Amino acid sequence: MTTTTAPAAGAVAPRHHSPVRRPSLPRLTVVELRKLVDTRAGRWLLITIGLIAAVVVTLQLIYAEDADQTFANFFVPSLLPVGVLLPVLGILSITSEWSQRTALTTYALVPRRERVVTAKLAAVMVAALASVLASLALAAVGTLVASAIGGAGSWQLDGSLIVNALILQVTNVLIGAAFGLLLLNPPLAIVGYFLLPTVWGVLGEMVRPLRGPSEWLDTSKTMEPLFSSDALTGEQWGRIAVSLLVWLVLPLAAGLFRTLRREVS
Repeated sequence: MTTTTAPAAGAVAPRHHSPVRRPSLPRLTVVELRKLVDTRAGRWLLITIGLIAAVVVTLQLIYAEDADQTFANFFVPSLLPVGVLLPVLGILSITSEWSQRTALTTYALVPRRERVVTAKLAAVMVAALASVLASLALAAVGTLVASAIGGAGSWQLDGSLIVNALILQVTNVLIGAAFGLLLLNPPLAIVGYFLLPTVWGVLGEMVRPLRGPSEWLDTSKTMEPLFSSDALTGEQWGRIAVSLLVWLVLPLAAGLFRTLRREVS
């Protein structure tokens, strides 16, 4: 005979919890974007980037010839100082987890570290795209002011310059992020980012056998055609690809390998 036992009085039936969904990549990217402005260093760096771009446009309004006060001439010069500081933003985005000792919390909430790294890379890329939009907006303001005070005020701008600017700023910030992944220390990564390419550039100028390779490996030379509205040749694109392989792809791959294997404490 089969008998069943009635549940005891007052017993609580077990609850079935729905599985916890992992956060999506867009959500993680939004979180990483917030982190860029949550820290004092990141917030002031973003403010500094905007101020420098505004100063460049203002100086052109004051000192440039009237004929040179055009939309293109306001836009292109603002890219260079912004491009210098964007890699620092990429470095801080990656290394802040370790310098501020939040990596344990971050990787406990999102155990798959490659998803966190991907979100960080996406966040700094969004910041780079936003910097190009900011440069365009400041160039537009400069052109309006130039038109009002008697400057040329020409709005002509080759669309390829905008595409090149996006490529330039995105690759700049990703190179910084790659150095951050590789070294995982803010001061060391910042010094390494600025020192190593500079030393290579100096050696390429001073040592004759290195002059040929320098034309393919010195990013200050390979990326320079991006500032021009002329169509890039196949060789110029090849030089850009080779230099990015050395300064972006290899450090990024090695840094990702190190980040995924490093013990969090």
